[in-house]
Amino acid sequence: MALKRDLFVVLFTVSMAAAQTQGPLDAQSQPTPKDWSIGPVDFSGTIDGYYSLNFNHPASGVNSLRNFDDRAGSISLNMAELTLKHDPDPIGFRVDLGFGRAFDVMHAAEPVVRGRNLLDNLAQVYASVKPNRWGGLQFDFGKFYTSAGAEVTESYLNWNYSRSYLYATAPYYHFGARVSRPLTGWFTAGLQVVNGWNNVSDNNSGKTLGFTTSMTGKNISWTNAFYAGPEKSGTNEGNRYFWDTVVTVAPSAKSALYVNFDYGVDKVNNGQDRDFYGIALAHRYAFNRWFSLTPRVELYRDAQGFITGTAQTLKEFTMTAEWKVAKCFLTRAEYRRDWSDKPFFDRGNERGNAMSQSTVLIGLIAYFGPKH
Repeated sequence: MALKRDLFVVLFTVSMAAAQTQGPLDAQSQPTPKDWSIGPVDFSGTIDGYYSLNFNHPASGVNSLRNFDDRAGSISLNMAELTLKHDPDPIGFRVDLGFGRAFDVMHAAEPVVRGRNLLDNLAQVYASVKPNRWGGLQFDFGKFYTSAGAEVTESYLNWNYSRSYLYATAPYYHFGARVSRPLTGWFTAGLQVVNGWNNVSDNNSGKTLGFTTSMTGKNISWTNAFYAGPEKSGTNEGNRYFWDTVVTVAPSAKSALYVNFDYGVDKVNNGQDRDFYGIALAHRYAFNRWFSLTPRVELYRDAQGFITGTAQTLKEFTMTAEWKVAKCFLTRAEYRRDWSDKPFFDRGNERGNAMSQSTVLIGLIAYFGPKH
């Protein structure tokens, strides 16, 4: 598949008309149509922080290949997020206001305007339209998190505290339009037209297309996301293709596991294509209502060093213990070890000379909302 023409216009028209002349008796016998309103607005949010100890004791104070938990030897604020949401009826919106290291990392590729881009603190902001008679079709426009990945932005919604390579090296968010519609009781499909990966202001005139599917059964689900489009600055030549697929199985209320596979390639005109791929497996077991364990293993190949800067094969093992201290308050203790087949990790004052790193982390997570 090749995208050779620019996509300049995204046209979506929602037309709803109802005109009827009624007599006084008819008007009394028929219900008054319900107008959409701005309320009610649901408020939810989270705040979480952590302390991470890196046994390599890097002088840089950085955990290599981590995104949100990248601070070593420091008590750090990962994120503080407040969400305002009104479900479409048929008009709705969502605004996620966020602060902390997570949002600095997510927006690292955005151009800086007068010292800081204001949209860095608006993690998501979009309007929604969901016509009552369109079979569940929903249209969103604005800035929204990516559909790719087994993990999400908020820590309390994940099984582990640290994110996998697959999450860290996939897109975080997009700006544009998306539409989704359930086609059956178990299958939903979607289409997205966005500027690209992790940019509100596009770095070229081309657009990226996203295709999503979601299949759900009694104890199993399967999601897919495919993105294709030009991602290089100042040119539409050379597309990037990315496919993410996740299978989640929950055989019981206590046990659940997922398998996540990614494959991506960045096309280079008159040069070598740069491909990257990986697989992650995690299993969460809840011993009771307040304690669970989640091991995760992962293999990741950055064949030409396009993602990490070094052509290498990476492995990681993570074990996360979670305690529910109180309702809507979690603490997590996590051990993680990363390996590479090339010298890459910092050790002491020496940069990139170690082939592995081990960390332990303590995370505290609070969250609130109408559904918690």
